[in-house]
Amino acid sequence: MTTYAMRRALVAGALSLAVAGTVAAGPAEPTVAEPVTTNTPPGTIDNFDVYYNVCRGTDPRCYRPWVANRENKVLLYTRTAGPRHANINPALGPGLDPPFGAAANQNVAQKAIKAWLEAVGVEVHWTEDVNTLASQLGPGSDYKAVIFLSNSRDALWKHGTAVNPARALDTSTGAYLDAGKVALRQYIRSGGGFVGIHNAFGTEYNWPWYEGLLGNANYYNHGRFQDGDIVTVAKSDSSTNGLPQRWAFRDEWYNLEPFPTNVKFLLTVDETSLGTLSDEHPGHGSFHPIAWCQYYDGGRSWVTTLGHDALAFQDGSGFPSQAQFKQFIVNGILSAMGNVPFCTN
Repeated sequence: MTTYAMRRALVAGALSLAVAGTVAAGPAEPTVAEPVTTNTPPGTIDNFDVYYNVCRGTDPRCYRPWVANRENKVLLYTRTAGPRHANINPALGPGLDPPFGAAANQNVAQKAIKAWLEAVGVEVHWTEDVNTLASQLGPGSDYKAVIFLSNSRDALWKHGTAVNPARALDTSTGAYLDAGKVALRQYIRSGGGFVGIHNAFGTEYNWPWYEGLLGNANYYNHGRFQDGDIVTVAKSDSSTNGLPQRWAFRDEWYNLEPFPTNVKFLLTVDETSLGTLSDEHPGHGSFHPIAWCQYYDGGRSWVTTLGHDALAFQDGSGFPSQAQFKQFIVNGILSAMGNVPFCTN
């Protein structure tokens, strides 16, 4: 059997085990950066994804502890290049930590993430400026995680530069259109954490590496915003510990194409609890995932399709299971940061 065929067989076996929920436990995350002397560092042979060309799955050997000075802080990125969710309105100004809207109904989700994490001792910075994102996630970035919250379309592209013919011909860094994409990829490769919330699935559609970061999954469509029952399928994970086995929530219940693979599933929605399904997508039947985690290309990735409504981010709003949603989001971020065990088997 050729090396390529062996890798395909290994990946196929890992995928089938992951879907069944029986992936074998791996060793602890590496803590010491080892010299890279081969294209197959520890963990890669066993967990090589032939499509995305990365080490991917729930095996901690895929993690790379290359940056030793990470601080207890995260970067929240909410830039949109298309439709914008009301819970992150209005759009923010340039630079790092621009002012939020003063009204109670403005930038609700950003304010919530900041307050929730600061309450557990995590420093939060935020931006909608792709140049700022690139600079903050550049070489040696000391953030423990970056959070993508309800972005849309190509939110990592430096729009507007190429429309000026003089700048379009400029090959200096002033016309560096994809610096954000490069920075995110190198940040993850060096052991950074990624958190994707709700419409983080609605951005960078045509970038395969980003689709892999989402767990070999992407947004296809959703039915109407409606009540449904969430099922906690991972009872032994830092992000789900303490959650009830079944809890009510209200969301858009994203349908996915492709379907996530080689990940640890955390939550599903019981489709029988939904009043209607999409009239275009057949749904996912008895197993409709809405949150999962994985190691990816050296980093940690924790994602959920939940989080459409602003009330879910407002403490005491009376939104169904708002406290459980808050607990899940906070603990998921802490796990992607590495502050608590991540994606354990």
